[in-house]
Order: sequence, then C-alpha cells, then structure tokens
Amino acid sequence: MKKTILFLVLVVATGSLLAQRKTTTSATVSFDATTSLDALPKATNKTVIGAIDTKTGSVQFEANVKNFAFSNPTMQGHFNGEKWLKSDEFPKFTFKGNITDLSTVDFTKDGSYNTEVEGMLGIKGAEKKMKIPGTVVVKNTTLSVTSNFSIALADFGITGVPVDAGKVSKNPKITVVADFK
Repeated sequence: MKKTILFLVLVVATGSLLAQRKTTTSATVSFDATTSLDALPKATNKTVIGAIDTKTGSVQFEANVKNFAFSNPTMQGHFNGEKWLKSDEFPKFTFKGNITDLSTVDFTKDGSYNTEVEGMLGIKGAEKKMKIPGTVVVKNTTLSVTSNFSIALADFGITGVPVDAGKVSKNPKITVVADFK
C-alpha cells in the first residue's frame, strides 16, 4: 500500500514538472532579405525545434540551416555555401534566452500576452545578445508564440558582393511562429 501511494505521488509530481516545459518540433522561421533590387532572398524552415519552460521563462530554439527552403535552388546553394553561412561547418542556428517580463504572462489563463525575450542568438559560430519582442497566446493547454525582428548580417560575419550591391538586405526580417504543447 505504501509503495502504491509513493508511486502515485511520483507520477503526479512528474506530470507537474513535465507540464511546465512545452515543446515543438515544427516551429516555422522565415528569413526575408529582399530588397528593391531582388525579391528572391526569402526562405522558410518549418522543422525548427523549440522549448519554453513556463515556470522559469526559459526559451530555446534550434534550426538546421540546410532546412531553409528558397524558391530558387541557386539561392539556396549560395545561402548554404562557403561564402555565406558555411552550413557544413555551422549546421545550426540557435537561440537561448528568457522571458524578461515573465510575471505578465499567465500560462494558466487563456489570453494574448505581449512580451520580450532576452538571450543569445547563434549564427555561423558567432553569438549576439538580442532583445526580441513576441506575443504568447494561451488557449486551453496550447501556447502559440509569434515574433518579428531583424538582425544585422554583419554581426554574424555575413558579408559579400550581394549585400554590398543591395541585392540582399543588410538587416533581414526574421519571423518566428510556433505552437507548443
């Protein structure tokens, strides 16, 4: 009888701990570096993994660089190549941070919460501290997160003729959309 009660207590405690961490394997990150000279530098990755800890506010994302899909295969080759992201050497984009205003987000109550995440964005072996705005929507037990921000390619050592010639934006727009369960 004591073993049964202990087992049930452990199951309930484990369930509570797991409920604090929400994950996804199908977040979408879009990259838009279009300019008035070229509308092709756009890509989307729909296989981004992520996690949010609703108790601590910890947020993590990881994207495989080669999973960004362009409409133009030549553009995709350049993106992954030696002159740009060197995806064989640097295969992942990463973000690790924390929700800065965690007390304003009620993960137990349906609603929409504007928030900010501060952390380190890693691209091509370089890391940059970022403050990224976002919206968290709580509906039943699902969290939906959206964010729109820009990065400076030069901060991550990404330069070259297409950037200098104005064919690729120096500050591409990044959009993140994720549903966590």
